[in-house]
Order: sequence, then structure tokens, then C-alpha cells
Amino acid sequence: MNLPDFEAWAIFATAARLGSFTAVARELALSKPTVSKAITRLETELGTVLFHRTSRKISLSSAGKALLPFAQSIARDGEMAMEAARETTQLLRGRVRLAAPLSFGLSHLAPVLADFMCEFPEITIDVQLSDARVDLVDEGFDLAIRIAELSDSSLRAIPIRKMQGYFIASPDYLARHGHPMEPSELAARDCFLYSNEASPELWHLNGPDGQQLTVRPQCRFQSNNGDIMLPALIAGRGIGYLPDFLCQQAIDSGALKTILPGWRFGELGLNLVMPPSPQRPARVNALIKFLKHGLS
Repeated sequence: MNLPDFEAWAIFATAARLGSFTAVARELALSKPTVSKAITRLETELGTVLFHRTSRKISLSSAGKALLPFAQSIARDGEMAMEAARETTQLLRGRVRLAAPLSFGLSHLAPVLADFMCEFPEITIDVQLSDARVDLVDEGFDLAIRIAELSDSSLRAIPIRKMQGYFIASPDYLARHGHPMEPSELAARDCFLYSNEASPELWHLNGPDGQQLTVRPQCRFQSNNGDIMLPALIAGRGIGYLPDFLCQQAIDSGALKTILPGWRFGELGLNLVMPPSPQRPARVNALIKFLKHGLS
């Protein structure tokens, strides 16, 4: 019985993530022919095609998609074996891919990562900021920060802290249009909608006494980012709902007022989310521990 071609499996996992043999060669410091030969060698051994190739790109075949989780597991286990051989945390090295929301990443995550890089100089960080929800496994992320009420899934999650969300408007807007006393009044008000929700045109709200209500607000402004809403809200252009890390300063200064006390969009929390495997490289665990302390 021949041993598995571990190198080829690891190269296959990297190629599936990067979508290019040239990019794989660059990341792994190999020649492009070496990468191509490894994939061909693996395909010959398996008796199936793993990638469809064109002059411009590669894409996974149906067999490649089915075998990718095994390749990812082989590559991950190899990385963890190498790190387990290192004797001190000062020797931790390698890359961690992290996804985070744009506004929170700039305002809160960036300084924590700066401190982490000082403490772990051999670990490199690849952070992607976007309010879109990424697929951690398919896109090759080690970790993601999510600010949401997490739905049931196979992903592993570590709650960091609860967050408060507020319905907000400027004093000027409220002076001109009055304070809404019930969420149903939002159907006739200028509202700011967050478009990354599954159905942004409908607000599913929970009340202070356990009430549940669905409102179709009147849309004045819509965006996939909450930070861009603040100037227009402060200028008195409508009513929005934002998490505390975005709007607390404006509330404290009086630039915005909270309305509809007790009404909210479910439970809002700051969470670290990871792929389903219970095994993680030591460098990822180091970042998780650092973020739990720095963001709590």
C-alpha cells in the first residue's frame, strides 16, 4: 500500500482556495510546473479530474468539490503537527485569515490586531473587511467576527459580549415629525434600511413585553454598511436602527436621540465564528484568545 501523497493533497486544497496555479506557486514558494504536476499526479492516482482548466482560470469539478473537505483536513492537520513541534508561543508562525464587518473592523478590531502583531511577530494576518457574510470553509477563512443573532449552523461560535441596538433619529427630525410611539408608525416615516439582511424591506421586531411585530418601513436610504448612515441620520433625514458601537457617541453627545425604547431586532451579540472542525492551528487559537480579551 502506497502512502497518500500529502503534498499533492495540500496543494489541491490551496489551489481550490486561490483558484489559480500561479497564485498557489507564489504562496507556497513553488514553481508553477511543480504545482501543476502535483495536481496531475493526484488526479492520476484518484482516477478522476479535480479541476476544469481554461487558459484563464481553474474551477473545481464535481469530484473536486466532494474531495475538497478531505484535502482541507489533511492540510490543516499538517499545519497543526508542525506547530505542535514548536516549543514556545514566540515561535508561532504562519497566516491567519480573518473576516470582519467593515465599520467594526476599522474602529475596534484594527487596534487589537496591531497589539497582536507586536506580541506574535511571526504570525501574519490576512483580514478581509466586508459586511457581507462569507462562507468560512469555501473561502478558506480561519475565523470570522459576526455581529448578529447567530442562527443554528455547523459552525463553532464563541460569544464575546452582548451589544445593544437602538432606534435613533436626530432632535431636528423628531421636532419636525414627532416621536413615534409604536413601531407601526415607521411605515409612514423616512427609514434607513440595512440591505445585508435577508429581507431588509421587513423589520421583524421584538417588544419589551415579549411582543413580536413585523413592520414594512418606508425606505429613504438603504446601504450594506451602517457607518454611512450616520451623517444623514444626524442631519435629520430619517430614522435608523444601529448597534451601539456605531451610534453611542452620537447619542451621548445629543446629536441623536433614542426612540421606541425596548423594541429591537432580536439579540445582538459580538461573536467569533470558526469552521466546524474542533482542531485549529495554534496560531489561530492564539488570535482567538487575544480577541476574546481585547474585544470584550
